[in-house]
Amino acid sequence: MWLWDSCFHSIAWTSFHDERGIVELSQVMRKQFSNGFVPHMVYAGPTVYRGPRPDVSSFTQPPVYALAMIWARRHGLPLPSYLLQQMSRALSYFTQRRFRDGLAFVVHPWETGCDDSPRWDSWLGTSMWDPQKWLDSDQRLVDAAVFSRDEGDAFWSNEFVCVPSLFNAILSQAFLFAAELTGKTEFRRTSFEIGEAMDEFLWDDSQGIYIDRPIVGGGESCRIPTLDGVLSALGSIRQERALACLDQLRDPSRFEAPFGLRYLPATHPLYLPNSYWRGPAWPQLEFLAIQACRRWGQDDLATQLSERSKQGIARSDWAEYWNPETGSGLGARPQTWASLAAAM
Repeated sequence: MWLWDSCFHSIAWTSFHDERGIVELSQVMRKQFSNGFVPHMVYAGPTVYRGPRPDVSSFTQPPVYALAMIWARRHGLPLPSYLLQQMSRALSYFTQRRFRDGLAFVVHPWETGCDDSPRWDSWLGTSMWDPQKWLDSDQRLVDAAVFSRDEGDAFWSNEFVCVPSLFNAILSQAFLFAAELTGKTEFRRTSFEIGEAMDEFLWDDSQGIYIDRPIVGGGESCRIPTLDGVLSALGSIRQERALACLDQLRDPSRFEAPFGLRYLPATHPLYLPNSYWRGPAWPQLEFLAIQACRRWGQDDLATQLSERSKQGIARSDWAEYWNPETGSGLGARPQTWASLAAAM
């Protein structure tokens, strides 16, 4: 069971006002550690090594559970009080254990959800996706992680520590939603503080997008213009910067494509529309783009993206990801987060 996948599944269920969306969220949080950490995988059986625990991964993923909970509330489904408590503890984990200069850091590419983004090339030493090299590099970064003795969660790494723009944007938005759900004003304050830190440390004025910040290892690849940097408008607090990001979703030379959003600009030398995390469109990123547009009042763009995304999902045969130029399905088909079409 994957953390952010299941959160998106929950959003799809609750778009139909179906209580299975709440069941899914309850399962997402079921293996939460006592320190608030939520693992990015819950195992069904024996699996590869992802940390010292035999039952779950010791890494996490973007905190989309807050978005899933606000989505359920807005679609008329009651949220159990224990879920709100678990969400609050999960978000507080980042400010207590994973903060540097007011921003959250990750200790493995898995934690961003964008497993083989070009932004990791300075660490992984490749500009092309090779499955075996990818697996070997990911395992090396698991071995480089530092795990807490009490719970087993990864909280540092000797090779990979990065402050990702989209992860922090989702976290900033999550704290804002948590404030609405719980009434805790300190969550709203934390949301804006993260947004301020994003503007101070992650904004790249030359590209008009947010970039990532390497802490341990890494290098110039953190500046590569991926869709992450545009969708970081989700957590921005400066309207002019958010709109500068979102305008690139209208630009055919940047991220706009016939059947969705490219992960890399059309003219970028690394753009490969059929290659894993090197250019294809992804349902969950399409959905987050629509939410970013709604946040900043770009309802016309949100509607255009919704229609194009749904066409891409259907044309791809409900694929895990697809070629944004042709709509040809890639990866697993069907894959359940394509059901986000219901939320578009």
